[in-house]
Amino acid sequence: MNLKLKIWRQEGPNDQGRMVDYQANNVSDDMSFLEMLDVLNEELIEKGDDPIAFDHDCREGICGMCSLFINGEAHGPVKGVTTCQLHMRSFKDGETIFIEPWRAKAFPVVKDLAVNRSAFDRIIQAGGYVSVNTSGNTLDANAIAIPKPDADKAFDAATCIGCGACVATCKNASATLFLSAKVSQLALLPQGQVERKERVTKMLHQMDEEGFGACTNTGACFVQCPKGISLENIARLNSEFRNALLS
Repeated sequence: MNLKLKIWRQEGPNDQGRMVDYQANNVSDDMSFLEMLDVLNEELIEKGDDPIAFDHDCREGICGMCSLFINGEAHGPVKGVTTCQLHMRSFKDGETIFIEPWRAKAFPVVKDLAVNRSAFDRIIQAGGYVSVNTSGNTLDANAIAIPKPDADKAFDAATCIGCGACVATCKNASATLFLSAKVSQLALLPQGQVERKERVTKMLHQMDEEGFGACTNTGACFVQCPKGISLENIARLNSEFRNALLS
């Protein structure tokens, strides 16, 4: 398979980026998208050119580091997978593929396709935690009875990997789906009740401070989310915030 690649190149956060054309030849259908970029980088290094910077880590669809905008879609054309789990058999011989970084004010480009997503970390630091009793009388988590429906919903929310596809896809670059998943995960469990009211207000405030946009319930975030985080979590976030303000 031979492909024409149009890849965003940007030397640093303050530099003006541009799309650069590359040719990828003899690409195997069984390659992952990142493996294809690996081969391209090896060719660039052999020529003495600067390799393309992109994030990756586990390459198993777990960490979310491999986030790329491919042909105008977060993580590419296949739903429910991250970029590292996207295989080249999803493309056709001779196709032109556009590859870009996440586009959001809160996710500044570090270099080329790599962006700084530490804004997510600061949102979590603002309230995405639970109090732990370290007095020596800690209670084993398995001893706390949790209704099965609540446990299922908390587990579903916890599958969010924080890749940022929701932000990159949203027309307002909103992080509401990400935030709602983190708030829901803890609000549904007994261990998360101590900070429940202050958690949602602190995390929402931090999200605004980071420069993310507002949610308009378009639903594009859910469509592009590789883990299928439900919009039900956004409704729960709104309810949590309202109750915190009224209490």
